[in-house]
Amino acid sequence: MLIDIYNMLFSEYGPQSWWPGDGPLDVVIGAILTQNTSWSNVEKAILNLKYSDLWSLDSIHNINQDKLAGVIRPSGYFNQKAQKLKAFAEHVCVRYEGDLENFLSLELPTLREELLSIYGVGPETADDILVYAASKPSFIVDVYTKRILGRIGVIEAKQGVRYEVYQKLIQDQLPHDLQLYNEFHALLDYHAKYTCKKIPSCTDCLLLDVCDSGQVWIVEGNDKTIIHY
Repeated sequence: MLIDIYNMLFSEYGPQSWWPGDGPLDVVIGAILTQNTSWSNVEKAILNLKYSDLWSLDSIHNINQDKLAGVIRPSGYFNQKAQKLKAFAEHVCVRYEGDLENFLSLELPTLREELLSIYGVGPETADDILVYAASKPSFIVDVYTKRILGRIGVIEAKQGVRYEVYQKLIQDQLPHDLQLYNEFHALLDYHAKYTCKKIPSCTDCLLLDVCDSGQVWIVEGNDKTIIHY
């Protein structure tokens, strides 16, 4: 069923060409800065970093944390994110002599484990980095993925379920393919932003035929069956 959903989304929206950045460093920094904010705010912070000659892990590692926080202020939660960026930079600079490509060349299980050991890198951020910076297949489960697949009934979206449980349920139903994971994640995000929103536009949804909760919502005229997040 999941591959059918992917094919429907891809046929409608086409390739998304994610990540919206240029190279592994863009992905790493963007994946940390995008936590709890919009991409437009991330872009402003990234421009500030580049204009401030802070576009390297070595420069981030060496700069005072308070100064870094000021530079990335547009991203929101800038004090915490400055600490997270410095933690990532320290990990790579100390253990891999600042060689990001060497770090990202680790085998997937080892790299994911190391990423998760770094302050501020949770499962979703780790998988963003794995897929878009390291070109390793590890399906990204974000709030949009849970919203759409939960409403359709592919997964049971509820509080307290570990990220890896959702990830395994999804990966078990798909070919283990990097490009597929890349595009599917981007397509789900696009569909969630414009159609399967918190208050969904079910009548206009191309997935309505496979979405039981959407069909019930239309027939009953209420949203009691709709997952809101």
